[in-house]
Amino acid sequence: MTYGATILGCLGPTLSQREISFFRDANPFGFIVFDRNLDDGEQILTLCNSLRDAVGRDAPILIDQEGGRVQRLRPPLATQWLPPLDDLLRYGANAPRAMYLRYRIIADELMALGIDANCAPMVDIASENTHEFLKNRCYGSDLATVVKIGQAAAGGLIDGGVLPVLKHIPGHGRAVSDSHLDLPIVDTNGEILRQTDFAAFTALNDTPMGMTAHITYSAFDDRPATLSPKMMGMIRDDIGFNGLIMTDDISMKALTGSLGELSRLSIDAGCDVVLHCNGKMDEMEEVAAASGAMNADAQRRADAALACRRTPDPVDISDLHAQLDALVNGTGNDV
Repeated sequence: MTYGATILGCLGPTLSQREISFFRDANPFGFIVFDRNLDDGEQILTLCNSLRDAVGRDAPILIDQEGGRVQRLRPPLATQWLPPLDDLLRYGANAPRAMYLRYRIIADELMALGIDANCAPMVDIASENTHEFLKNRCYGSDLATVVKIGQAAAGGLIDGGVLPVLKHIPGHGRAVSDSHLDLPIVDTNGEILRQTDFAAFTALNDTPMGMTAHITYSAFDDRPATLSPKMMGMIRDDIGFNGLIMTDDISMKALTGSLGELSRLSIDAGCDVVLHCNGKMDEMEEVAAASGAMNADAQRRADAALACRRTPDPVDISDLHAQLDALVNGTGNDV
């Protein structure tokens, strides 16, 4: 079965008949859920089943569950987490183990609700100038720390049965504006980018899926990475990322043009899948029509990503929480 080259949202906590019919015909690779879709555990499970029933297969269902401000599920449905950068300060040398446990717990909570992909880890490297919308979502301000924490977070998700989505390729940390509102332009020297920001993604280039950055890197191209064949080629060839690549939300204001045009340009640039999040039917129809079906390479990468899903070994989640608490108190062990 060839998938549509999209990942789409839906408008509310239940699917309308129009949504069901549209998803059946468009056959998106997967879906993404947001606060507007999440009421209680039974409703979320029903929604996830309805989304998969609409396309007639076990489609991946994604969420943004980083912690802090970017956390779609909150108590009583899921654990409340500090923003990653704030949380990591509490653990010192135990930070990698703590991040593994955090994301292993997150994975368990997601799987219980039918959600099996998380838009994390985020290995953008923070600096003193990183825009506030991103900064405390980062894992550190140096390459080695970010890589070690990112690998731990990805491992926790994979071990818990949840597919990690590496973001924002090839690096969002130097952005001084919010790509939800404006197009960030990074003027940093290309060699410095290769040795720092881009290198973080090279270290995690075996992650099953990744998400682009809506950022222009002027050392290489005047187009944002999502729409740039040159940047997408660098992601594949230099960074070595061969997983499924989705765009960041195609409706973000960093990109200018119609949604159809932007969808076509991103696919032509080398993205495998166009992500559209807000669930508005007219916009989804435009994006799906412009994105079309996956090409053979994208289909191969999509199937390879899905093959990374695993049934997690059973764990005592209360014990994982206890281990995490012990790391805060300094009695746990580093990894």
